[in-house]
Amino acid sequence: MTQEERLDYLVAKFKEDSEQYKNLQVGESSRDRQIALRSLMNIRMPGLMDDKTMLIQDEYLSRCLVEKGIVTLDHIPEVADKISIWQGDITLLDVDAIVNAANSQMLGCFVPMHTCIDNCIHTFAGIQLRLECYNKMEELRSIHGPSYQQPTSIPMLTDAYNLPARKVIHVVGPIVSGSLTAEHERALADCYTNVLDMCLANSLRSVAFCCISTGVFHFPNQRAAEIATVTVRSWLSAHPDAMDRVIFNVFKDKDKEYYERFI
Repeated sequence: MTQEERLDYLVAKFKEDSEQYKNLQVGESSRDRQIALRSLMNIRMPGLMDDKTMLIQDEYLSRCLVEKGIVTLDHIPEVADKISIWQGDITLLDVDAIVNAANSQMLGCFVPMHTCIDNCIHTFAGIQLRLECYNKMEELRSIHGPSYQQPTSIPMLTDAYNLPARKVIHVVGPIVSGSLTAEHERALADCYTNVLDMCLANSLRSVAFCCISTGVFHFPNQRAAEIATVTVRSWLSAHPDAMDRVIFNVFKDKDKEYYERFI
């Protein structure tokens, strides 16, 4: 089966799976069908599909990432001892873990085609990721009550499924609505510390951090980069043999400039 055939199959199956969008009209171009598939995946509630569809989804997503170009540590230079800055798509990184800037529901982004990192990671990992997050949240609700939401700075570890990374570490960063406070800054630093502690506890020796909280959570980019770099350098100094590489993954040029300034 070719990628185009897989795409056609998956669009048909995800439409069939959706009561609301089973009659969705999809353009004939490859791009139109890619948008339709991603959108249908984005809005789908947690759950698997039949074995054949899951297999074809996995083949399709894995091939998409290979075609984009998977990036290994060998292709990412160090800018300081065990620290790298890399600008690009975090879903392409072949590392032990990538960090997802999650929301407190921990189910990914349900907005079709949204460009946030949460949406991108869930899309290219596959629908298994949303289901694992849902199951972990259900377990926590059974302990803490039905209204439980994931607290800020407390990471959750999942498999990465079709991503080249082995694991995804989901963490909720602080939301800045108004002036930046010392509490916001402490919470952001805790995100980095707690993720690295989780890596240590799970023998994950390479991790790629996104720019936590700097998107729709409105943490000022420059201050976030400063906190991230100071916190990671301090943790590495305290645990000199724990990690092989910590990568600061950036997308915007301005974030790359900030991290280069503070490393």
